[in-house]
Amino acid sequence: MNKKLKTKFGAALIAIALAGSPALAGSHQKPMTAEQIQASFEQDRADILAMAGDYKVKFDMAETTSWRDDYEPIKVKISGGHESVRIIKDTGKEIVLQHLLVAEHEGKTFVIKHWRQDWVYEPKKVLVYTGSGEWTDKDVPESHRKGQWSQTVWQVDDSPRYGGVGKWKTVNGVRSWTSNWTARPLARRDAVRNPVYDHYQAINRHQPMPGGWIHWQDNTKMKTADGKAMPYVQESVLNTYKKFDGYTVSAADDYWTKTASYWETVRAEWDAVIDKNGGVTVEEEAATGTVISARLLEMGTEISEGKMTEADAVKEAQSLIRNATNKKPTQSANNSASKASSY
Repeated sequence: MNKKLKTKFGAALIAIALAGSPALAGSHQKPMTAEQIQASFEQDRADILAMAGDYKVKFDMAETTSWRDDYEPIKVKISGGHESVRIIKDTGKEIVLQHLLVAEHEGKTFVIKHWRQDWVYEPKKVLVYTGSGEWTDKDVPESHRKGQWSQTVWQVDDSPRYGGVGKWKTVNGVRSWTSNWTARPLARRDAVRNPVYDHYQAINRHQPMPGGWIHWQDNTKMKTADGKAMPYVQESVLNTYKKFDGYTVSAADDYWTKTASYWETVRAEWDAVIDKNGGVTVEEEAATGTVISARLLEMGTEISEGKMTEADAVKEAQSLIRNATNKKPTQSANNSASKASSY
């Protein structure tokens, strides 16, 4: 190849490389105006608020790729149900959504308080899972706050589950919020099997779709040993929420009307512990999440059925939470889950 041809060939390769470079492609973007920032914020809010409603839900979970020769992925698991999602707080920059499962059995309708998701705009900190039974408040660097939203997910008893930070974006005409890598305790479907892995490292994505929304989870199932986390298998989870009111929606609202004040007090008690200690330590339990979950849920049901007064339930709930969280998080520098959740 002559010198002139080599020069042209090299220039062509450089041009191709530059054209495909995300960093350089983004470097020419103009800063957003105040009006554009406000419009983006309002669109984010609309996407979060649109998750409220009544749904038929499908949970599709599949271990896809083993990262070890000695591990065989388990079979695909598909389940579903009916779920009502309610907005229980909206201050503008903070939105709280409560999920309520509605089930039918032998002609009776049952409501089970399900997970909760808290969204905060440009958060200064986020509560993250840092090891077995431990969650710690982590500062969010200022460089990671602008235009970002944190999503903190709470378990059925309003104890913490995981938290992450990400930005709502439009890509290929599709809106989505994608978290950073976040550590998570095992879900019930895995915990009850006593598997070899002990936590997940995950990326969560939420996307509105016609007639509902989807929640993607890209989970790496990990085992902690000697202060190090080893990957065992990759899991893909797709939870699909499709608008549907062909179930006893009124049961969810009736339950929440009767128990909202009780659960508000429960949330406040967890928040007080977290604020005091910079996090929380509570023993995990495979079937229900924490060792006090079953009783906290049971009291909610008893209030809704008129079998227990709210005052008695609140007193017992406060005592349960205080006694179960009497240790401060260790925030160990060797904690592999904590390291993987860093910014």
